[in-house]
Amino acid sequence: MDKTYKPDAIEQYWYQNWESNGYFKPYQEGLEGEGYSIMIPPPNVTGSLHMGHAFQHTLQDALIRYNRMLGKKSLWQVGTDHAGIATQMVVERKLAAEGQPDRHELGRDKFIEKIWEWKEHSGGTITRQMRRLGNSVDWETERFTMDEGFYAAVQEVFIRLYNDGLIYRGKRLVNWDPKLHTAISDLEVENKDKKGHMWHLRYPLADGETYTDSEGNVKDYIVVATTRPETVLGDTGVAVNAEDERYKHLIGKFVELPLVGRRIPIVADEHADMTKGTGCVKITPAHDFNDYEVGKRNGLPMINIFTFNADVRDVAEAFNADGTLNTDVDTSIPEKYRGMERFAARKAIVADFEELGLLDEIKDHDLTVPYGDRGGVVIEPMLTDQWYVDAKTLAKPAIEAVENGDIQFVPKNYENMYFSWMRDIQDWCISRQLWWGHRIPAWYDNEGKVYVGHDEAEVRAQNNIADDVELRQDNDVLDTWFSSALWTFGTLGWPNVDIEEVAKRMADFHPTDTLVTGFDIIFFWVARMIMMTMHFIKDENGKPQVPFKTVYVTGLIRDEVGQKMSKSKGNVLDPLDMIDGISLDALLEKRTGNMMQPQLAEKIGKRTQKEFPEGITPHGTDALRFTLAAMASTGRDINWDMKRLEGYRNFCNKLWNASRYVMLSIAGEEAVEKAAAENTQITITDEMKAACGATGEPAALSLADRWIISRLQRAEGEVRRHLDQYRFDMAAQALYEFIWNEYCDWYLELSKPVLWDKNATEEEKRGTRGTLVRVLEATLRLAHPIIPFITESIWQQVKDLAGKEGDTIMLTRFPEPQEALIDAEAEADVEWLQGVITAVRNIRAEKNIPPSKELEVILKDGDDNDFRRADENQTFLSKLAKLSNITWHNEGDELPMSTTQLVGQMEVLVPMAGFIDKDAEIARLTKELEKLEKEVSRIANKLGNEGFVAKAPAAVIEKEKEKLTGYERDQAKIKEQIEAIKAL
Repeated sequence: MDKTYKPDAIEQYWYQNWESNGYFKPYQEGLEGEGYSIMIPPPNVTGSLHMGHAFQHTLQDALIRYNRMLGKKSLWQVGTDHAGIATQMVVERKLAAEGQPDRHELGRDKFIEKIWEWKEHSGGTITRQMRRLGNSVDWETERFTMDEGFYAAVQEVFIRLYNDGLIYRGKRLVNWDPKLHTAISDLEVENKDKKGHMWHLRYPLADGETYTDSEGNVKDYIVVATTRPETVLGDTGVAVNAEDERYKHLIGKFVELPLVGRRIPIVADEHADMTKGTGCVKITPAHDFNDYEVGKRNGLPMINIFTFNADVRDVAEAFNADGTLNTDVDTSIPEKYRGMERFAARKAIVADFEELGLLDEIKDHDLTVPYGDRGGVVIEPMLTDQWYVDAKTLAKPAIEAVENGDIQFVPKNYENMYFSWMRDIQDWCISRQLWWGHRIPAWYDNEGKVYVGHDEAEVRAQNNIADDVELRQDNDVLDTWFSSALWTFGTLGWPNVDIEEVAKRMADFHPTDTLVTGFDIIFFWVARMIMMTMHFIKDENGKPQVPFKTVYVTGLIRDEVGQKMSKSKGNVLDPLDMIDGISLDALLEKRTGNMMQPQLAEKIGKRTQKEFPEGITPHGTDALRFTLAAMASTGRDINWDMKRLEGYRNFCNKLWNASRYVMLSIAGEEAVEKAAAENTQITITDEMKAACGATGEPAALSLADRWIISRLQRAEGEVRRHLDQYRFDMAAQALYEFIWNEYCDWYLELSKPVLWDKNATEEEKRGTRGTLVRVLEATLRLAHPIIPFITESIWQQVKDLAGKEGDTIMLTRFPEPQEALIDAEAEADVEWLQGVITAVRNIRAEKNIPPSKELEVILKDGDDNDFRRADENQTFLSKLAKLSNITWHNEGDELPMSTTQLVGQMEVLVPMAGFIDKDAEIARLTKELEKLEKEVSRIANKLGNEGFVAKAPAAVIEKEKEKLTGYERDQAKIKEQIEAIKAL
């Protein structure tokens, strides 16, 4: 073993060793227990790991390694998501940068070929990073949501849902990205707070109608308020509240829509709030989600005035509330607005209202504007034909699964978030107007009739469609959340359950055990997986299966001041930089190199230089993993702390050095140094095995041996319990306490008096050597799920000495506490021993006595146990506390001037003769005495003042008397100390 811990030298070597030997496979010798499985939340193939990934992957890997060591067939299913919008954008940008034809010039098939080419060359970034993090995933069954097998699952689900009446096509309002030309989900909408305006517009009443306003004025128009004047062109009604006295008589009447001339009705609807604005709300069902609902309730037609670019159409489209074509509504648009970009149309329409005298007023207004997170432009609610899933029907059993406990959320409070969404769920729009993704398996004839099937041949056969009848496949693809909703069973080979291997994997690994994910995708992924799985996967009795038994919800990783990490803030941390280190120049280039905004780049650069003036030093994967586990308080966000990372790097180093001490104690310096110089394992000989009792030689256990063995049992129980309860932070804390404080700090020191004592027997030395190595070996297995690399590296050296067999620590059994080895008496005795040693060390520190200086110690007021412990542990006390003599104080004997510490009721006294400067100490105590004399005089005068005594409350007077008594007692003690020092 090298003298210094070098994580980079061991981590990549051991990962390659694990993977090449197939140790991540769920089916192998030694894993005959029940199945245990986790499905990795598939990262987007376009991305790279961030700290959130590193956090969640650490916890998943810890669970997999732990359960694998319990003997279970453990599958950590790995894979990536095709990320429809993101991937298409990446490849389109790449084509543009290289001067190649765009996707429209290439055509659909050629463009998709370009995406697959990109995926082959650039899509492995995340999987390479997973390996660097030590993820023990089953690489042989790696999946991609666009691979052939997964596509079969997606097709099958769509077709069955369609045949079950749970998928339908309809004209609905969706979030439309005018740049990317596709519908997007709510998750892909980024709402931004903006400063804007509220325009108050006059709509003339038709047919000579009037009303009286709140000030008694008779008016022939009503005023509507809007933040989007451009949508006036698509208004089909005005809503007022049925209880509003101002407008009740107008319900059922009409206004004449300015600029367009269309007569639109005034309807009663609760959406109109009498207390806000004018009480009148313009209704544009085709361009506002609230208006869409009002329109449906009141049977208003829907008029779409925008193209997919969000430009004003030449002629509007009109539809009925049920989405059917409306041919009764005038869809003409004034010529001057045709082809205008929407915000240009806004300016023109406001100007025209003002010119007509119909602009009532303009007010400043704070508003929330939706932007597409990929396209970066304002989202336009757009009336389009889309495919939908009947989510209400699918949600019912999914709600019951959580209500009855088949699925548990950890922390439990996230169930409320799940229920609130699921109980008010809306039908799910699953189609996207992209080219990259799972193309919808639907075909249309020239009359627009739809046919659903696996391919065109099947469609023709099932529906008796002749070859000369033209069919065209739907151009849309499925939302990526649709395919990822099948992740728990699609990755296992479903729907090919008639294949023996698939059937076995489904039986062993489904339902999966634990899903580790963030709260932000409970709606978009977790809930949809539950719905889809329960509809399609049933047990042998026909009962719907859940996709997972536990949903462990993590918090977010934030920066050191609690801000969310983002590129724009310049506070993003790359987990691989924590592992391998990065220079300041490289870090600056990573954070600011491609920024188009010089001022922002400069700001981020200054922050980076202040935060990391010398870059980031290497810490290794194990230190990062231990830090993440230690900070994983259930469900809470984590403020990243570089100091904790440094601290746990030191922790790994401490374990390495302790292990090296163990090997030096058994193998000897020459063998250890030779192996380090040759970069090989230490050659373990029969003599070395015999020296620690590995070959059956007799051994005797010291108090320290019995104590550390007992403490190990307790640590094993704690770590097991915390991992079972997903308390990774407490498991890490239990490991830290045992390894750093008990094994390294105390037991190694307690081992030295035995190993170095010439009077110790060979049986005693063999007992201590054996305990050193066996406790270390068990500790390595205990810590392996969280810090796999260092534990494997050290375990390979100590396994033979500990009498363990196997090629890897990964496939050994996780330590199980043995009640018979818990020794409460040994624990109590060592606790006493630690107390005495610590007391002496504290006195040394307090009085600046050198550690090399031997001390005399007097013990006072001990009981029978104290006498016994002092007698039995003189060697430990003498060596570890550096004592020359230990005596007991006899009643009546005069005590020398000493510094004292308590251990229970027993006093530990260290005589100070020869350790203090008499004159300086007397001068210091004299000053203390003078201060006390002043306080005594002040309080005595106060208590002697009749006025104070007469007016002050009894409690105050009593408090002053207590103070006086205390000061007088302190005076007496200091006087005694001064006299004692004078006598030294």
